[in-house]
Amino acid sequence: MNQTSSTEASRDAVIIRTSIIGIAANLFLAAFKAAVGLLSNSIAVILDAVNNLSDALSSVVTIIGTRLASRKPDKKHPLGHGRTEYLSAMVVAAIVLYAGITSLAESVKKILRPETPDYSVTSLVIIAAAVIVKILLGRYVKRTGERVGSGSLVASGSDATFDAVLSASVLVSAVIFLVTGISLEAFVGAVIAGFIIKAGVEMLLETLDDIIGHRESGELTRSIKEVILAEPEVHGVYDLILHDYGPDRHLGSVHVSVEDVMTADRFDALTRRLMGSVLQKTGVILTAVGLYAINTKDDEVSAMQTKINEIIHGHDGVLQTHGFYVDKEKQEIFFDLVLDFAVEDRKSLFHAIRREIEEAFPNWKLCMTMDIDVSD
Repeated sequence: MNQTSSTEASRDAVIIRTSIIGIAANLFLAAFKAAVGLLSNSIAVILDAVNNLSDALSSVVTIIGTRLASRKPDKKHPLGHGRTEYLSAMVVAAIVLYAGITSLAESVKKILRPETPDYSVTSLVIIAAAVIVKILLGRYVKRTGERVGSGSLVASGSDATFDAVLSASVLVSAVIFLVTGISLEAFVGAVIAGFIIKAGVEMLLETLDDIIGHRESGELTRSIKEVILAEPEVHGVYDLILHDYGPDRHLGSVHVSVEDVMTADRFDALTRRLMGSVLQKTGVILTAVGLYAINTKDDEVSAMQTKINEIIHGHDGVLQTHGFYVDKEKQEIFFDLVLDFAVEDRKSLFHAIRREIEEAFPNWKLCMTMDIDVSD
C-alpha cells in the first residue's frame, strides 16, 4: 500500500470510529430523554430525544458515505468516488433540516394546545447531563472532522452543539416552570427549531458549494505557487486550476513562465520536477504544466511590454497580465488579461483596453485573451 492509500485508509478509519462513537452516544441519550419526556409529559424533551435519533442516523449516513467514497477507481469512475462524501454531507444537512422543521411543527402545536409538564429532580439531572455530553461530543466530532477534512463530521459536530443548546434551553424552561409555574417550553422549542433550520440550510448550501465548485483556499493555492516558484527557471505562476474529486483529492493544471531560450528537453525535466514536488509537498496531482515564453533577446519587445502595461493598468479593475510574448516575424502580440469579478461589465472594459492597445500598435495583430481569476 502506498503512502497516499495508507493516509486515506487512516482518514476513513478515523471518520468511521468517530461516527460510531456518535451513534452510541446519541442512542443512549435518546433512550433516556424519551423516558423522561414521556414520564414528565414534556414535548420539548421528547423532541430533544427525536433530535438525538436524527443525529444517530446522520452518523450512519456518514459511515455509509465514507465507505462508498473509499472504493477504488474503476473504468466508469477512473478518478475514484471521493465526491460521494459531499453527497453524504448533503444528506446529513437534509436530516438536520428535517429535524428542525419537525420540531418547529410540534412546538407550534403545543403552543396552540398547551399541556402542563411534570418535571422531577431526576429528569432535570438527566437533561443537565445530556447537555454536558452533547457539548463534549459536538466539540470532539467537529474538531475531528476539521482535522481529517470531513464535511459530514463537521456537520454532525455542529448539529450536536445545537442539540446542547436545545437541551440547555429545555432545562432552563423547566426550572422557570418549577419556580414560577409558567410553561415556556413550547416557545423555547420553536425558537431552537428555528436555529436548527438555519443550521441545516447553511450546511446544505456549503455542501452544494463543494459540489458546484468554488475557489480553493488561498492557503493551498499559495503553497502550490511557492513550491513552483522555488524552481530557479520559473519566473511566474499563472492559471492555476484545481479540480476537486473529494476531500484532499485535487487534480490541477498550471502555466509557468520561462525564458524563450529554454529547450524542450529542459522544460520536460522541469515539468517532471514540478509535478513531483507539488505532489510531495501539497498532495495535489498536477496533470498538466503549460508554458509562457518570456522574450529575453530584444529591447524593442521590452519597450512594447512597458507601453502596453501602462495602457492596461491605467484602468481600474485589472488584476493581472501574464503570458506576454511578441512574435516580430508575424507581428503578433500575445498576453492574457485578468479582470476583477467586481467589475460590472468586464466585456466592455476588455474591449476598451483592446482598442487602446490596437491604436497604439496599429500594424500589429493583437492576440489578447480575457482570463479568469480562479485562484489567490
